[in-house]
Amino acid sequence: MAWLSEFVELNKKLHDRESFACTKEPLNLFLKTQASKHAQDKVSKTYVLLGTETLENGKSPICAFYTVSPSSIERKTLPEKISKRLPRYPIPVILIGQLAVNACYIGSGLGQITLIKALKFALSISDDLGGFAVIVDCLDDDAESFYLKFGFEELVRTNGKMRMFLPMKTIAQLP
Repeated sequence: MAWLSEFVELNKKLHDRESFACTKEPLNLFLKTQASKHAQDKVSKTYVLLGTETLENGKSPICAFYTVSPSSIERKTLPEKISKRLPRYPIPVILIGQLAVNACYIGSGLGQITLIKALKFALSISDDLGGFAVIVDCLDDDAESFYLKFGFEELVRTNGKMRMFLPMKTIAQLP
């Protein structure tokens, strides 16, 4: 199945969350049970990439998604060469809270496409509101490896999970 070219905000009336299945059950569960509620409560927003075909239920299939929200980090968690230039109060950032690709698209490059779209979206938000970097909380070692390939750096490790960051200056250099 092919996908459309643009991500759109999740709409549970139009987008089929139930048929989405990636290889990480917490991400499937988030999309199916929490994403719409988080948007309603203004906690985060989820953006989906839809398939080109309509399903029997009249809804569009979701090929990939990402979730973003504002956040902040403590200056002291950044490497000293970066932190010494920043204010002493919490640093505003954009959190990519979830990012997933339907399992049937693994190996298609859709993960990279989704990440780049999410990063460019975060950059556009930071142009209007500010935001020093994008941060991600890695679900597991696979996620760490994925983000490392795209230049993310370790910020802090808590309870065995890594939080990583990528400065907006780096994102601004994306083609």
